[in-house]
Amino acid sequence: MQVVASFSILGDFAREVGGSHVHVTTLVGPDADAHVFEPKPADAKALARANVVLVNGLAFEGFLPRIVKASGTQAPMVELAGGIDALVDPSGGHYHFTGGRATFHATPNDPHAWQSIGNAKVYVRNIAEAFCEADRAHCPDYEANAASYTEVLSDLDGEIRQTLAGVPADRRTGVIGHNAFRYFERDYGVTFLSPQGVSTGSEASAADVAALVREIRERRATAIFAENISDTRLVRQIASEAGLELGGTLYSDALSPPDGPAPTYADLMRHNARTIATALAPN
Repeated sequence: MQVVASFSILGDFAREVGGSHVHVTTLVGPDADAHVFEPKPADAKALARANVVLVNGLAFEGFLPRIVKASGTQAPMVELAGGIDALVDPSGGHYHFTGGRATFHATPNDPHAWQSIGNAKVYVRNIAEAFCEADRAHCPDYEANAASYTEVLSDLDGEIRQTLAGVPADRRTGVIGHNAFRYFERDYGVTFLSPQGVSTGSEASAADVAALVREIRERRATAIFAENISDTRLVRQIASEAGLELGGTLYSDALSPPDGPAPTYADLMRHNARTIATALAPN
């Protein structure tokens, strides 16, 4: 079965559930930013061949309507965030950049739901249901794979909680380039300050940076992190002005390449938790 996933994290979920019965093509690949993604002709061809298309939903994939129309695909579009425990987007929407122009997508919810393992389990269940609908002959395998992977995710949740348990309450505030970790904050009791909203397409102004530096000092943030999908210049500038050390790189909206530290979703969550715990720990 030909499956297209809109970005790399969803592609990993699809492979876990589909196993040998699916061939997965990912549109936005490792270390790539879905907020500013520009589709290529090859992406439209992949959609045209697809039996199932997996997308996040919550207006995350601003590039999708154009490429779906161009491809003429008849495949069902499965929004994996359906049924998750969603957080309200405090800015009420976010920007995508298409052809050099900013387009605002109004949405009441934060789209980065995969940063919660509880939500990831919902994604996995939705994928299994979609695969069973498209390929009933292999439905028992999809359901078994989903159940097995859900157990892996439950164990991972416990591991992350243990990793972060030693971070003192007064050191649980960090800084990140764009606001992609609010679900992680909710689940694991850390706080991230950010100069940008939920999209990397919303550019931080000098006033935004100055206000953030004041907030960093007021709230005694202890580390600042780069993101794998973004240029590090902004966070390095903030680090310099706030007197913070760069605490490492977190994986927000994309996996790493296979030879990197986060080639799967489980690796991504584990790497982020360890990086955060190490950077926020007392000296």
